[in-house]
Amino acid sequence: MPTPYGSRGGMAFGAAELHVLRRLLAHALQPSSAPLTAAEVQDCLRLAASVDDAVAEAGRLRAFLLADLARYRDALPGSLPGYLELLQDALAAGYEPVPDDLAALRALRGNPVAAAVLARARTVAERSVRRRLSAAAPAPRTRLLALAGGRDGARPAGAPASGQPQPKPTPDRKPEEPHPGQPARPVPTPGEVFPPRRKPTPPPAAGRAVG
Repeated sequence: MPTPYGSRGGMAFGAAELHVLRRLLAHALQPSSAPLTAAEVQDCLRLAASVDDAVAEAGRLRAFLLADLARYRDALPGSLPGYLELLQDALAAGYEPVPDDLAALRALRGNPVAAAVLARARTVAERSVRRRLSAAAPAPRTRLLALAGGRDGARPAGAPASGQPQPKPTPDRKPEEPHPGQPARPVPTPGEVFPPRRKPTPPPAAGRAVG
């Protein structure tokens, strides 16, 4: 059965378990190889269950370490040597110090070891704060770029392309006024506008012989 190794979530595997892992990885990388036998499938299932148990055990060990660290912190200053040792192990395992840790170390910074651990804990805490702030910051807006043949391709013929200055509308031209001293155009008379109608030709006289 794999067992937790160290305080960073590592796993220690035996020789038989490594053999199962190698066979499983080879099959995953080369699916065209020979299929797994029924016995190998059972070995893989047992190994997966053992890994789950080891992960749960590692979580229990971490919880015990943090609880032990809190007990030593509450018993300060009499438990200073044991607290500093546990805190250094926790920091090496990826522990992020809480405000109570920083306050306790500041109160005991007259001790050289406590002062060194305080500097290390401050660095870890600042790194953790920057990581959380960067994760909470909104993503930068993507700059929109105009694509060739996009909206310009759908504009009507003769229309100016986007980005070009629009031509100013030409004002309606007013009729030219006569120049001073130039005679104005005479107004047409009704006879010129409506010419006289022609009189109809009288019909030929009745009984007139046609020669």
